[in-house]
Amino acid sequence: MVTPSESLRSVRVLLVGPPPWMTSFEQYLAAQTETAIESVETTEEAVARLEERSIDCLVCEYDLDTSTGVELVEKVREHAPSLPVVMCTGSGSETVASRAIAAGVSDYVALDGPPAEQFDNLIERIDRSVRTAKRSVTQRDRARQFDAIFHDTRTATWVLDPNGALLRANETAREQIEAPIDTVVGDPFWMLPWWAGEEDVQSDIRGVVEPALDGTFGNAVVTIATEGDPTVVELSAQPVHDERGALVSVVVTGVDITDRVTLERELRQSEELHRVTLNNMTDTVLITDEDGEYTYVCPNVHFIFGYTDEEIHEQGTIDDLLGTDLFDREELAAKGVLKNIECTATDKAGREHTLLVNVREVSIQDGSILFSCRDITKRKQREEALATLHGTARDLLYAETPYEIAQHIVDDTPGVVNLGASAVYLFDDDANELRPTAQSSRMKELHGPLPSVRADAPGLTSDSFLDDESLFFDDVHDADCLENRATELRSAAYIPLGEHGVFIAGSSDVGQFDAVTRELADLLAATAEAALDRVQRESRLRSQDRALQTRNTQLTALNQINEIIREIDQALVQAETRTEIEHAVCERLTANDRFAFAWIGTVDSPSNTVEPRAWAGSERGYLDELSFSVAESAVEPAGRTAATQRVTTVSNVAGGLREEAWRKNALSRDYLSVVSVPLAYDEFTYGVLTVYANEQQAFDELIREVLSELGETVASATSAVERKNALLSTSVTRAEFEFDDPAFVLSRLAREAACRLTYRGGVQQTDQGSYLFVTVDGASPSDIEQVAERLVGIDDFQQIRSTNAGGVVRLKLSQPFLALELADHGAILQHLTVDETIGTVVIDIPQTVDLRHISRLVSNSLDTIDLQSKQTLDRSSTQDLYSQFLERVTDRQLEVVQTAYYSGFFDSPRESTGEDVAATLDISPTAFYRHARTVQRKLFSTLFEEIGVTVSPSPDRT
Repeated sequence: MVTPSESLRSVRVLLVGPPPWMTSFEQYLAAQTETAIESVETTEEAVARLEERSIDCLVCEYDLDTSTGVELVEKVREHAPSLPVVMCTGSGSETVASRAIAAGVSDYVALDGPPAEQFDNLIERIDRSVRTAKRSVTQRDRARQFDAIFHDTRTATWVLDPNGALLRANETAREQIEAPIDTVVGDPFWMLPWWAGEEDVQSDIRGVVEPALDGTFGNAVVTIATEGDPTVVELSAQPVHDERGALVSVVVTGVDITDRVTLERELRQSEELHRVTLNNMTDTVLITDEDGEYTYVCPNVHFIFGYTDEEIHEQGTIDDLLGTDLFDREELAAKGVLKNIECTATDKAGREHTLLVNVREVSIQDGSILFSCRDITKRKQREEALATLHGTARDLLYAETPYEIAQHIVDDTPGVVNLGASAVYLFDDDANELRPTAQSSRMKELHGPLPSVRADAPGLTSDSFLDDESLFFDDVHDADCLENRATELRSAAYIPLGEHGVFIAGSSDVGQFDAVTRELADLLAATAEAALDRVQRESRLRSQDRALQTRNTQLTALNQINEIIREIDQALVQAETRTEIEHAVCERLTANDRFAFAWIGTVDSPSNTVEPRAWAGSERGYLDELSFSVAESAVEPAGRTAATQRVTTVSNVAGGLREEAWRKNALSRDYLSVVSVPLAYDEFTYGVLTVYANEQQAFDELIREVLSELGETVASATSAVERKNALLSTSVTRAEFEFDDPAFVLSRLAREAACRLTYRGGVQQTDQGSYLFVTVDGASPSDIEQVAERLVGIDDFQQIRSTNAGGVVRLKLSQPFLALELADHGAILQHLTVDETIGTVVIDIPQTVDLRHISRLVSNSLDTIDLQSKQTLDRSSTQDLYSQFLERVTDRQLEVVQTAYYSGFFDSPRESTGEDVAATLDISPTAFYRHARTVQRKLFSTLFEEIGVTVSPSPDRT
């Protein structure tokens, strides 16, 4: 039994209390034990000391100077919850004891009796408290250790009761099943979901657990089927006993060893693979003892030496095979391995081989030295040839032409493949021929001068080139398609050089192409092909560089012109008059010295000249000194473009200085190149734009195309401005034309139906065609319909109102109607009538629109037109009301009310009912009346809200 003096050795005790009693105890404790003792008198000193250093036990009196021992214990527990604290007092009571225990003292000692007895009793209490605290710490450490093991994420752990039923499982085990752990607690371990349904596995697991239930260790490896590959688990069952030796639980651990089992299996397979590899590789492995006697000879020894392993064993020592003094034994002992020892050996057939030998110290099958031999005979031959080939490749890096490359190849062939006869054919794709570019003198001796060969002609050279196939002949005379049967060549090789040609090498001896020679010949040809590729690529790159430089120059110019076009587009959007458009274009083209001078002019018909309207740039009186006649040649470019309506370009103004007088005026102002483009849109011309530059060739094809498109854009913008101004103008010119156009669809319909047709308006343009209402006089709509069905230009015919002598019909035309084309340019088709012989059309033309343009548009749509009359009219503000009304109604609503109007629905009495109109439109009567009322409301709203119409009852009206 351990005495307190022994157990308290190396224990640090802090005594808290006032003298003299505590001082006496300190002296007694120091005399009886080897305890490290510290003492303080107050609570504050005790707390400070605890914070400074580690204390194993605190002993205090109940009565302290400024507080009590209970208050000290409460403060100590805030810092050290598990520190043993022993409180002693000589005047205590049950109340004091209760308070002390409640505060957390480890022991409470009532001092009674002689001091020696008191001190011995207190020392025993201190010893017991320290040992109890140590046991608690040990138990907590063990509990933490168990928890750490139990919660190991690499191991599934289960705890079973003494009957083998599940008590708990760690998180790793829980993650392996879907069922909640609470639902399986209490079930026998071998029946749990981890291996449910697998009887063999359940039996194995039971065999693991049952020994543990009997108090012994259980272990087994089981294989569990899963969705993928089977899982191999190593299970261990460890019994847990209490202090009396009774079984209290069983801890089962499961470790997934699938990877380890797989690794072991792969290792076994690898060992087998190594054995197979060793038997089939071309290297030879030999093991000898210190005396050079063979202890192992690999079965593939014949690959190098031609002997079987039995024959090698019979030869004696390895010195007979590899020679003496192959290596220094002391050097091998120092290094353990000697690598790449080169030596020569003779095989069974008497052929000499160059070997590369590695020597290593081992301890295998009574052998101590391992020799690994590799035959490098062919490699040595290749090294020498490759050295020559390397020089050839280096020389080819500096070759700049295919001829230089061909000559280098021919010159170096003897050093690479040890063949004297060689030649190189290069392909001329223009002539479709293979032409001999270089040949050796030996080739001339054996074969004679080489002729050119058609690529599609039969022969070895052309066949190798076209098929991209290397041809090797031990005797070329055995080939069926040999061109020259008189050649003294025997061994010959024809190797294609990609798309560049063919390399030929040969000898007067038969059978010169072994594997090494073939390989070297291929390498030489590949080197030549790479060099030819490089030269061709560099040539192409130089051409591409030149093309890119030209392209960059063009793109720079294009970027500049595009910048001008963007600025012009912005100006066109903001311009409100034709004059603003023309000035903006000229100013943008000449801004920042982009072009020297630009102007826009229109054709003056009486003088047949181009009259300037706007200009910008360095003009310097150019427009005043010249008269710009309209003609196709020998005039200023503006006059040519006005005459031809095509782009006119003069790349060098000085080129025809004596033939055309205008060039002198241009050169005096440093105008070196000129381009003139028509301003035309939708068959309307608005003049010409002419631009001058201070350099020759300033207007290439790309810039001409851009300026030509600019001309269309300017014309389109001018047309749009004129249409806008036409809508705002109240003054119009009403022009009446007669026409005789048998091909006009309405003329054909009137002529074949022998009637008179009048356009009533209501034209609508859709993706399918144009719809318009037409009045018929002199024939019934039914007769008209029969004729319309035969005409290709009419896609649909619908009767709106019908009488025996006429009516109203709606036609669908496959082509756009004239009214739509006129509207695009601000003019309005007021009236169009055709009969069997002649047609009449009446058009309102705003003052801002040129009558000549409209006349040209009508003449393009109708043949044989004649202007009958024109008069100036002043349109009232009702035009604006009409436009506002059209903006308020939808196309469908307008179609419904137009059909009703031309059907006589609004006549009194009505010629058609709402139901008749609805049937015509293929809608319900309810929908018709809803549309009609909506249009009426919008019409009245426009009328009354815009002009404020009021109606007062007249006295004389009833």
